[in-house]
Amino acid sequence: MKNNTMGVINVSSRDEFLKDLTLHRCMASVPYGCRYRLVDFMLSNMVNSGINNIAIFTLNKYRSLMDHLGSGISWDLNRKKDGLFILPPASHYPSGEYKGLLQILQDHLDYFSRSKQKYVVISESNMVCNLNLTPAIEFHQEKGADITVFYREENGATPGLVHRQKLELNQEKRVKEFEIKPGSLNSNKALLKLFIMNKSCLLDLIDQSIQDQRCSLLWDGIINNLHYLNIYGFPLRGFLAVVNSIDCYYQHSMDLLDPQVWQELFFQPGRIYTKVKDEPPTRYIKKARVTNSLLANGCLVEGQVENSILFRGVKVRRGAYIKDSIIMQKSLIEENAVVDQAVIDKDVRVTQGRQIRGEKDEPVVVAKKMVI
Repeated sequence: MKNNTMGVINVSSRDEFLKDLTLHRCMASVPYGCRYRLVDFMLSNMVNSGINNIAIFTLNKYRSLMDHLGSGISWDLNRKKDGLFILPPASHYPSGEYKGLLQILQDHLDYFSRSKQKYVVISESNMVCNLNLTPAIEFHQEKGADITVFYREENGATPGLVHRQKLELNQEKRVKEFEIKPGSLNSNKALLKLFIMNKSCLLDLIDQSIQDQRCSLLWDGIINNLHYLNIYGFPLRGFLAVVNSIDCYYQHSMDLLDPQVWQELFFQPGRIYTKVKDEPPTRYIKKARVTNSLLANGCLVEGQVENSILFRGVKVRRGAYIKDSIIMQKSLIEENAVVDQAVIDKDVRVTQGRQIRGEKDEPVVVAKKMVI
């Protein structure tokens, strides 16, 4: 099976949802969980499921992503046959002209025609989970499906899923109905942007989009073809974070401070891989105090850190106090500064004695390389 399925990760989603965190990077390369990027999770899931032909389809601001992924060696994808492909759009899409993923896939039809796999797993880049895709691929084959969509059973309050389309299944797990208007379908099954498709079906949808100038994979390719294609649903269980807002990013990051969540996300059923960097262990100077926090390697802590997440190379000077916050790579918190309920991007300097305070439902976000 591993030689019969290829992977596609869509990085063309709208970046403005994460505001200052995506000023200089696409959503896929947003840092998460001490030393990872959002794209690491679906990329690792595919690799752990035996998929070794994976394409990353980008739209803009992908320099940071290319630097992170490199040749794919950290995911064992630096191969002579198949491997990792980073595919920017062949055409430039001015503001307002980009209409959907099928538009970008059309630019790279040669990639699909040259690939020998029969099935395609397509995912957004902002889904944080640890997932074995093999049972879902087997389900897709057994049902003779054209498309299998993933869904999440939720209570209506899960961050990131509140406004997702709902779906309804019959007893055979075939999709009976998709929600068209918000609130029109009484269901607890939220549709995720994670699909398994027959490659031939995908190519037909791309060809159809060229003729009809309708390019949304979800709406034009899947929902509008419900009665013409065999579309089935498969549940996604376990920890899931759909990062589509600053609030979701902050809340789901804080969830990682629960050891059980951390263990489930990064090690079960497989490991999550990322770009390897050689740095020394974190140093804790005398009188430093750290409680219930996650710290990557290369940090220097002289002050106090509480309920927080620190990325590689962060420096916390004497008398500084960090609480309920996320501090990204190589940021500096100087003497007697206070950071409370905030998200601090890379290479930020919080100067001596300054205070940055947010709220639980509205954390302060400080953009990359700022001096406060």
